[in-house]
Amino acid sequence: MPIIRVIDGLNETVGRIVSIVAIVFAAIIIYDVVMRYFVGEPTRWAFDLTKQLYGFYFIMLGGYALRHQSHVRVDLVTSRLSPALRRWIEIAGYVIFFFPFAWVFARRSWNFAITSWKQGEVTYGAVQMPVYPLKMAMFVAAVLLMIQGISEVSKLLLHKADDLQPMEPLDVR
Repeated sequence: MPIIRVIDGLNETVGRIVSIVAIVFAAIIIYDVVMRYFVGEPTRWAFDLTKQLYGFYFIMLGGYALRHQSHVRVDLVTSRLSPALRRWIEIAGYVIFFFPFAWVFARRSWNFAITSWKQGEVTYGAVQMPVYPLKMAMFVAAVLLMIQGISEVSKLLLHKADDLQPMEPLDVR
């Protein structure tokens, strides 16, 4: 299905781009350590910036992790079930737990981000950086997670139960 390819491709692209942020915040931390301990001139901005970059990195990879089935699962009971029953239990889990959570996450993070933007919220401390971009990233991450859930449920509905292997992502290329 083309929509599955689009959603999976979007989260794959976002995941690969956002993974570069890890390199950036690691470089900033190394720079700050060198400046603090070897030059004796600590930065005023590195700590706040790395906290925000890590938050961005962590939150934005939810859809990517779901696409690759990297979230924590406890399959003690379902691993003993037939593939067809396991598939229906997984679909029910998405409908009962995942989608309501993703919806609440998206709604609340949108309100959170808009309030922050309207107030011009900034960090406290020596360097005042805007907070609303990170809060808007929470909303984007919630939407990416929700649409990846749609993709995962679509894959479960479109494939025969015998074709599904537990804990492995379906390749829909």
